Amino acid sequence: MEVKKVDHIGIAVRSIEKALPFYTDVLGLPFLGIEEVESEQVKVAFLQAGEAKIELLEPLSPESAVAKFIEKRGEGIHHVALGVEDIAERIRELKEHGIRMIQDAPKRGAGGAWVAFMHPKSTGGVLYELCERPKTEGHQ
Repeated sequence: MEVKKVDHIGIAVRSIEKALPFYTDVLGLPFLGIEEVESEQVKVAFLQAGEAKIELLEPLSPESAVAKFIEKRGEGIHHVALGVEDIAERIRELKEHGIRMIQDAPKRGAGGAWVAFMHPKSTGGVLYELCERPKTEGHQ
């Protein structure tokens, strides 16, 4: 499997409004915008961190996976997203290597990307996300 780059790091927060000043004012990261991902019941703030992005994930419902994560572990790193091409093929390859997937097929995530998560029980306790960004005007 070929990984192009670390696409982003997802950080679970109780409140984007309260967390954002640390990232923008203290760290000086450019703020790129906010989006709601209804399928995951989260609000996502995007920040540029060099070649990668940081996504602040605020739960919109106590039933969301991010809310349950915060309840169990507190705020902090939720997942690491790996940028790939042909996500369906990457999922197939991972499954051939015995990696358990949370999603067997990619679904739409934040920023219009196709995403799928590997189960942390197959990856040494780390939640990894595969992320295939749409190709636009020669950029990826």
